[in-house]
Amino acid sequence: MILKGKAWKFGDGISTDLICPGRYFHLRSNLPELAHHLLEDVDPQFARMVNRGDFIVAGENFGLGSSREHAPRIIKVAGVGAVLAKSFARIFYRNAINIGLPALECNTDNIAAGDLVEVNLSEGVILNRTKGLELKARPLPPVMLKILSDGGLVAHIQKYGDFNLE
Repeated sequence: MILKGKAWKFGDGISTDLICPGRYFHLRSNLPELAHHLLEDVDPQFARMVNRGDFIVAGENFGLGSSREHAPRIIKVAGVGAVLAKSFARIFYRNAINIGLPALECNTDNIAAGDLVEVNLSEGVILNRTKGLELKARPLPPVMLKILSDGGLVAHIQKYGDFNLE
């Protein structure tokens, strides 16, 4: 699974409230409309300017805060190919994988806003094409790769009738 896109850089401590502002709670049943507000308190242009396949690149503890599943869902609905961060809040990370949004832990210091990035999910290799650098991410376990390739946990269970570890 190889993904390609442009990097959108964010810092440390990006909370689920920054990803999915609580003042738009009334839109939770309209994910495409809610996605129009993705990260707007950090970068008001992001939701309008992000292209399908682009990457959110962040620092430490991405997705901290409440466990609302809407945060990774609207990232996926907006077309983001994956989130690359130094670390993730545990519940955000599991929610991301479960809804089919790749989330990779890696050192993001050598990725700048606008860099062209290529991610090999199965090998955990990130290529910064702009800077000619190869970065290593913590590889995803095979079961997580299978869930991602199936489109998320619900699609995985629908496909196999159960949780398939093979």
